[in-house]
Parts: sequence; C-alpha cells; structure tokens
Amino acid sequence: MAAPMSAAALLAALKTEGLTVVEVDDWRTHNRNHKGAWGPVHGVMIHHTVTSGTANTVKICRDGYSGLPGPLCHGVITKDGRVHLVGYGRANHAGLGDPDVLAAVVAERALPADNEATVDGNRHFYGFECENLGDGKDPWPEAQLLAIERVSAAICRHHGWNERSIIGHLEWQPGKVDPRGFTMDSMRARVASRLKAGAPAPAKPSTPSAPAKPKVSLARVVQAARHDPPAAQGHTTHKAEVLTVEKALKAEGLLASAYVDGSFGTKTIDAYARWQRSPAGGGYVGKDADGIPGKASLKRLAARHGFTVTD
Repeated sequence: MAAPMSAAALLAALKTEGLTVVEVDDWRTHNRNHKGAWGPVHGVMIHHTVTSGTANTVKICRDGYSGLPGPLCHGVITKDGRVHLVGYGRANHAGLGDPDVLAAVVAERALPADNEATVDGNRHFYGFECENLGDGKDPWPEAQLLAIERVSAAICRHHGWNERSIIGHLEWQPGKVDPRGFTMDSMRARVASRLKAGAPAPAKPSTPSAPAKPKVSLARVVQAARHDPPAAQGHTTHKAEVLTVEKALKAEGLLASAYVDGSFGTKTIDAYARWQRSPAGGGYVGKDADGIPGKASLKRLAARHGFTVTD
C-alpha cells in the first residue's frame, strides 16, 4: 500500500530514469478525482491505444471520447519513446478488475487468472497507454519498449516495488487483450533487470556547444502556404524552412512521409490545420485553424521539435 507520488515527484522520477517527457497542457490537475478516490496505489498498468499518430493519440488519451471522459491514463508512450503526461490523479484507464489479481500485485507474487471484475482499478493503478493499433501486426519499436521499461522501473523504484507490481490490462479485466504484441512476462523481466542494476547515475555536468537550431521565418512559411496560384503539393517556395515544418508535422503523426517535400501544399495545409486544432497546437477552431501558420501555433510546434521562429 502506498500513497500516490506527487505530480512533481512523478515527473522527476521519469526524467531521472532517462525518459524524454512531454508535459501536455494542464496535466497536473486533469483528473477524475470527483468520481472517486485516487490511492492507495499498488502498481502500474500497461495498455495499448488502438490508435496511430502522436497528436491524435495524445488528444484522445487526454480528452477521452463519448461515454468515457479523459484522462484515459496518466501518460501516453508514443512510438518514438516519448512519454506525454496527460493527467495526474484518478484516470479512466483500468476499470473494474479481479480482486485476486489485486491481492497478488499487493503481495508481489505470480498473478492468478483474471475471472472477475469487481474491484476499482482506476483507484489503485498508475496507467500508461502505448501508441499501437493492437492488431498483432503493428510493430513495437525498441525505443517504445525501452520507454515502457523505464516508466515502470521509475515508479517501482520510487515506491520500493519489484517487477510484479507491473501488469497488463489483459491480466486485470476479463475480455481485455492489451497490450498485444509483446508479453507482460518479457516486460517484467526487463524491469527486473533494470531494478537490479540500481538507480541511474546522475548525469555528469557538461558544457558542449549546443547545435544551432534551424530558423523558420513565419512570414516565409505563410507565403509558401498562400502560394499563388493555389497551393499544390510540390511547389518549392522557401523549401528549407518548409521542410523543417513538414518534418515536425510528420513527427506528430499528422503528415505522411510522401508529402514531406519542402512545399506547403494542400496536404501540408490540412496537416497544419489538424495541428492547430490539437490541444498541443493550441486547440484553435474556425478561421484560426485554417492551416495557415500563426505565430503562436508555429512556436508551439518549434518548442516540441527543436527549431526557432522568426518574424
């Protein structure tokens, strides 16, 4: 039995374990605490999302959907290994599960088969959704598996738990199949090895010269997006700067590789409009989400993908 760690302690533990963490909007206060208690906590539950694309996945996990309000987890682990924190507190991720499974997690012993759904798991588990279609074919990149390992180890290390405090949704609630594509036994073995190796050594101070960040002119990418005659994917106005923006949209899962071509055509405009509408991009609506870059949305994209914006 343990009290949940604070939001600040969770963030610090993940970073200390070597994870790249993205803080999404108001994650520290975004929760379902008005629906029930949060804690005591006993373990970490791993899920897959049945979604693709970073921005889409993060938005769904933060906001939820009809009939199941968000947050749907505490963190989203995307295919690139980043952890997007979307909530802190009670989250709609675990649902009702097996009391014998909970007892085994508390005792840190082998799990029995789950055949009941009578205990509130949202109260007792940290939850992490992992970007994957869950069809058994969608790959699990090593960067993503390593992030799941590190997230689990970070929380176990904080609470003094061992690897048996990590379970999959399919081990908690009858009928669930997630996560599909790797076994929880293999992940627990990875976590056990990491915990046995001891806490990560503090990073050594260093002062290497920082690589120069690409610069993107807001005026130039707007000019490219408003190309006259009407923009068609393939024109090359201000190609280098537009490529920087398109690569960032691709990394967000909004633009297919085929359209990262240094133009700001119709496909890029559609992708940028989806970025503007996303919580991370500003949550704009109407004419403010028309796919033509504005300074605020472009700066948000730049902050996530390592370039700077000039006028």
